[in-house]
Amino acid sequence: MKIEIWSDFVCPFCYIGKRKLEIALDEIRGKDRIEIEFKSFQLDPGSAKYSGQDFYESMGAKFGGAEKAKQMTASIAEQAKEVGLDFHFDTMKPTNTFDAHRMTKFAKVHGKDAVLAEKLLYANFTQSKDVGNEVILVELAVEAGLSKEEALAVASDPNAYADEVRADIEEAKQLGVTGVPFFVFNRKYAISGAQPPEAFLQAIEKILEEEQPVSVFENLSPDNGEDATCTDGSCAIPEEK
Repeated sequence: MKIEIWSDFVCPFCYIGKRKLEIALDEIRGKDRIEIEFKSFQLDPGSAKYSGQDFYESMGAKFGGAEKAKQMTASIAEQAKEVGLDFHFDTMKPTNTFDAHRMTKFAKVHGKDAVLAEKLLYANFTQSKDVGNEVILVELAVEAGLSKEEALAVASDPNAYADEVRADIEEAKQLGVTGVPFFVFNRKYAISGAQPPEAFLQAIEKILEEEQPVSVFENLSPDNGEDATCTDGSCAIPEEK
């Protein structure tokens, strides 16, 4: 079985959703045979590299003010605690994630993308590291077991693995993905958002029971009829006005 996860390293629900999936996988016998592939997605492709800006001011420019951003993130931090994650929004460093996605593609070549993805998410949300910074990216790559020399070469070459990142983003558009996390199971079923572990478990068990493939996705995510940005279990691209 293969699970593809479209996510971004500055999306809080991507980390929460990843952990909820892992909780579900702990209930599956033979989970080691399930392949997980991390796909690139950028919530804000035009965002700047971190330059010292305050997190709440940066988010407030998009979500209606710093105070509203504080309220929203406080609620998200509580949800993170429920799955054992410790988010520190006060010291988080808003940045562009394209280079982090490039480094993850490099890690995938060496079978280390899952390890690096976890380290990037932890670095951003818990350690308040700048995951768009070349030095930090190389450090995390080395921690993930990758060659420092090769990681330096990737970090210093803006074209390295850039096409692979863009291909993932384009594929997401083709699938109609407008928010992350977005999980695709065996190209049969899709779950959007950080849904409860039971939803992931249902999808996995459903696939295991089936013998014949189907050609279209069935979205198993609850539909509450609302459009939201980082408030309903996923982070969505704001609609242009």
